[in-house]
Amino acid sequence: MNRDNNQPRRGEEPFPATGYAWYVAVVLTLAHIVSFLDRQVLALLVEPIKRDLQINDTQMSLLLGLAFAIFYTVMAIPIGRLADRKSRRTIITMGITAWCAMTAMCGLTRNYWQLFIARIGVGVGEATLTPSALSMLSDYFPRHKLGAAIGFYNMGVSVGAGIAFILGGQVIGYVTNSPPITLPLIGELYAWQSVFLFIGLPGLAIAALMITVREPQRRGTIVLDKTTHNNSAAQANEQISLREAFRFFKARSKTYGGLALAVSGSTILGYGFLSWLTSMYLRTWDWSVPQIANGIGFVLLIAGPIGVNGAGWLADRWYSQGKTDAHLRVMMVSAPIMLLASTALPLMPTPELALLMLAPHVLGAAGITAAGGAALMLVTPNQLRGQATAMYYFIISLAGLTLGPFSIAVFTDYVFRDEAALRYSMAIIGFAAPLLSVICTIVMRQSYRRSIAESETWNH
Repeated sequence: MNRDNNQPRRGEEPFPATGYAWYVAVVLTLAHIVSFLDRQVLALLVEPIKRDLQINDTQMSLLLGLAFAIFYTVMAIPIGRLADRKSRRTIITMGITAWCAMTAMCGLTRNYWQLFIARIGVGVGEATLTPSALSMLSDYFPRHKLGAAIGFYNMGVSVGAGIAFILGGQVIGYVTNSPPITLPLIGELYAWQSVFLFIGLPGLAIAALMITVREPQRRGTIVLDKTTHNNSAAQANEQISLREAFRFFKARSKTYGGLALAVSGSTILGYGFLSWLTSMYLRTWDWSVPQIANGIGFVLLIAGPIGVNGAGWLADRWYSQGKTDAHLRVMMVSAPIMLLASTALPLMPTPELALLMLAPHVLGAAGITAAGGAALMLVTPNQLRGQATAMYYFIISLAGLTLGPFSIAVFTDYVFRDEAALRYSMAIIGFAAPLLSVICTIVMRQSYRRSIAESETWNH
């Protein structure tokens, strides 16, 4: 029995046509792919950047994580509140333009600190996307189809990273051993800097494509004034003050905190592994960069879409069957898979077996990410979805972008004191980070069920 349908509720228009809704999902996913491509290409340039800027693993980890995370996480909160009040389409369009321009600026920097600041700029631009995108998708798709739509959107992570590895690897094979180049009006640049120019500027086409996307009617609103019990469209669309928003989230802190911490285990692991996999292959098995990039990119392009779309489909199926905690169940299945695969991957005796273990690692991480985003939207009223997404991503991104690359680097530099021991640092984090996801999904199950039951009383 379906728990939901496409019929409009009181004061609402019908849901947009399925074909157009999926068109919007595709455009937003393309933006997500571009954002992760711009974000991830730096991980492929670790060794030439370290060589040319004369920095160590810890300094490099700050470029990979902290520089991007500072404003990506902090700016997402006011941007999320803005997305709950203003045009989400406009916010996304401006954000795409900003982060693509700042990615190109990374190719014009002259030293470590200029590159650090440019990476901060990329983070500011990308902070506009996901809070607005998830909120829009929740207004384009009914509840029993939302898992598939958000799963499709989250495909941008693996596809963007996969493209970064495959295409970037071909370029980097040349860049690693190339001398500086000279461009008209710009002057001399390291060869790796041209990669940022090549990757950043074409993304502006996606900003132009956003013009074809309509701002949807907001759905799933609540009225916090319990004295009137009036769910009219006019009152339900009233904005919620910061104080009211704080009270709402505080009263449901076990649900929101549990979701964020559970997915943080996946992001810590994901950003950590994506940042250091290339270097691990170089140091452990001495593969060439194109070999590494093609192998990792191929696995990401295959396993990532299967993971997020499979998780979304399974969550929607279970939800339609009456399992109210369907999305959390998907996370509870995905977390142990991620833990086992991620611990084993760096310890494999051959590079081929490590690539084989990368597939279940990606499947597990993708399942948690896709189901977690949909679960968040289902338990959050429309007037707070941008803010909830911003706070959620503040936690998971700050954890992933800082603890992920940094924790692995710290074990390598200060515990093992040997760059060749990178694989053992990755194995330690590969066990510890997913364990957080396993524990949190178990502990929060009852509070999540209560939040779902409450959300089904709202004006959807």
